[in-house]
Amino acid sequence: MKHLIVYAHPRKESFNHAILETTVQTLRQKGHEVIVRDLYAMEFQPVISSSEILGGVGEDIEQEQEYLKWADVITFIYPIWWTGLPAIVKGYIERVFTYGFAYRYVNGEQKGLLKGKKAIIINTQGKSHAQYAASGMDKALLLTSDQGIFEYCGIEVLHHEFFESVPGSDEATRTAWLRQIEEMAGKV
Repeated sequence: MKHLIVYAHPRKESFNHAILETTVQTLRQKGHEVIVRDLYAMEFQPVISSSEILGGVGEDIEQEQEYLKWADVITFIYPIWWTGLPAIVKGYIERVFTYGFAYRYVNGEQKGLLKGKKAIIINTQGKSHAQYAASGMDKALLLTSDQGIFEYCGIEVLHHEFFESVPGSDEATRTAWLRQIEEMAGKV
């Protein structure tokens, strides 16, 4: 299988980076092809231009769209910041998941154009699951990303994992989480 990983965290020492390394290593050991798009390392420009809103995309965006076309599974790895996607990830989606490429309207109805693609979303967060559930943010996160972005574009979400209270977690917990990532990646 062909796996595209869209990764966003500015620090190589982060737990997100450990998730990335574990995912890549496990997938390659299972014989999968893997391409990683590290948005911070690429210095990806997240700000959409007025010409892009009108439908014109540059070579950089065309290249990202080619990676999406190539992939069977798209894995997003990023932290939850301000109860949402980091700006660089939101910008990636706004600039790459364009009208006519990822979705379109036919007779007034929205149609996802990335049918057949599958997604895995892996998030870290500072708060606990209980804290997010108490405010309803747990459901809001799923609604905005899974339904509002991926399913909207026709992508089937296979897994959406949230690792909670990461800044206060201990090494044993993180090791267990990385084993969970290995198991998940090994089954795809």
